Amino acid sequence: MKKAILYINQFFGQIGGEDKADFEPEIREGLVGPAMALNKYLKDAEVTHTIICGDNFMGSNEKEAVGRILGFLEGKEFDIFFAGPAFQAGRYGNACGVICKAVKEKFNVPAITSMHVENPGVEMFKKDVYIFKGGNNAGRMRRDMKIMADFGNKILNGEELLWADAEGYYGRGKRHQVWLESKEPAAKRVVKMLIDKLNGEKFQTELPIPKKDMVPIASAIKDLSKANIAVVTSGGIVPVDNPDRIQSASATRWGRYDYSKMDRLEAGVFKTIHAGFDPAAANADPNVIVPLDALRAYEKEGKIGKLHEYFYSTVGTGTTQGEAARMAKEIVEYLKEAKVDGVILTST
Repeated sequence: MKKAILYINQFFGQIGGEDKADFEPEIREGLVGPAMALNKYLKDAEVTHTIICGDNFMGSNEKEAVGRILGFLEGKEFDIFFAGPAFQAGRYGNACGVICKAVKEKFNVPAITSMHVENPGVEMFKKDVYIFKGGNNAGRMRRDMKIMADFGNKILNGEELLWADAEGYYGRGKRHQVWLESKEPAAKRVVKMLIDKLNGEKFQTELPIPKKDMVPIASAIKDLSKANIAVVTSGGIVPVDNPDRIQSASATRWGRYDYSKMDRLEAGVFKTIHAGFDPAAANADPNVIVPLDALRAYEKEGKIGKLHEYFYSTVGTGTTQGEAARMAKEIVEYLKEAKVDGVILTST
């Protein structure tokens, strides 16, 4: 009997919700939570261990978390590794991608996970591991887990693996020569596609080109000395009590903070809650991310007309494109109302 191991977060590991997101890595023998469904769907393999780790712990202590989990696996016999499904949860998707990639590279075993298309983990890790196209919430757990298990069964049984679209995982950017059962030459296929296109009929290209969401470049500001300039940051700078409860990763919230009577952001009054980088420098001097001190100097020198009274802040790490677009649309309404001419977007 072949052996499998599953990685899950604190919620699906039955530890707790957001209040337990700092739960440290732990390995348990046997089945915990979703591992029972995975074990049911695997045909000639069994899940021997379940690994649990809090999403915040993985996000804030990635090197330590990965090191400890790889240490758990040393000396253990396993033929395949699973993680998730992560659905649309950004931090969970990041964690699944991180650990699948690390386990695959360390132990040379196939690693499989599943995420919704808007999970940032897809773009981050689809070239490294098998990520199946999953649902956006836990209601799709059984379906997504069965799809992962079915593919795992094919790998373990040495069956022929088809291309990404046929199997249901996100393309990894790899191209292979495939002989079609129809044996129809490429020349005939491409002529047929061309005729279908000219006739306005549906056709399926054999070489899909990824679409990019391009944003047009804005027109230049004609006179900065008269411009109203605002600051928006994805670096997580907030008042120390984080009044808007912005998440440290996979953010769905943003904040708007008045600094109209300040010449600089003071340490101890502002801090960063961003989980994607070492916060020491930003906490010691928040102006390295929100450069209020430099902009005040520009304002006094007449290089800019005025600095907008508020800065706007959220966290970029793990945040989905959909959530980022929604938050941007909400922030833009305030900027338009204030007749802002230009925005300085700072990160980390």
